[in-house]
Amino acid sequence: MTTSSASSMEPLSARLPSDLYLWLAQLQVEGATTNSDKLRVLLGQLRRQHEGAFDYVAAHGWIRDLTARLRESLVRTEAGTGQHSEVVSLLLDHLTAAFALAVSQAPADEAEARKFEEALVRRAFALCETLLRQGAAPTAAAFDPQVVRRQMGPALELAHHLTLQTPKGS
Repeated sequence: MTTSSASSMEPLSARLPSDLYLWLAQLQVEGATTNSDKLRVLLGQLRRQHEGAFDYVAAHGWIRDLTARLRESLVRTEAGTGQHSEVVSLLLDHLTAAFALAVSQAPADEAEARKFEEALVRRAFALCETLLRQGAAPTAAAFDPQVVRRQMGPALELAHHLTLQTPKGS
């Protein structure tokens, strides 16, 4: 199989079920207006996924694209109600970063696997700290101000148990 340059275009003909065609026609793809443009962008993304060619920044952008509908829906909700959920925004940011980290990695050896593990655990604990900060206040900056406090009980119990088990000086 040969790789064509970006300036060389090859025609492609395909028959699509009408529901898939209508979905593609309505799909918002950044930088693409026609169905042909959309297919080029989407096939390029699929190729990069398949080849594992996503670096962290590209993976982060791709995941933000995947969650664009959710983010836009939240913006509409916030505009309509005047409420903002810092909790949801922070969670989405942390989850996007963690998933981008995972998608962009393919450790070749133990040293790279350790480095990836360190980064992923650091990201997970940053998320925990974020939620604990929200839970430290009487109410969280969330659509439901009690959502964090209702959910943090088991984690706090476990953390308390760990502090009792950890030897001094560790």
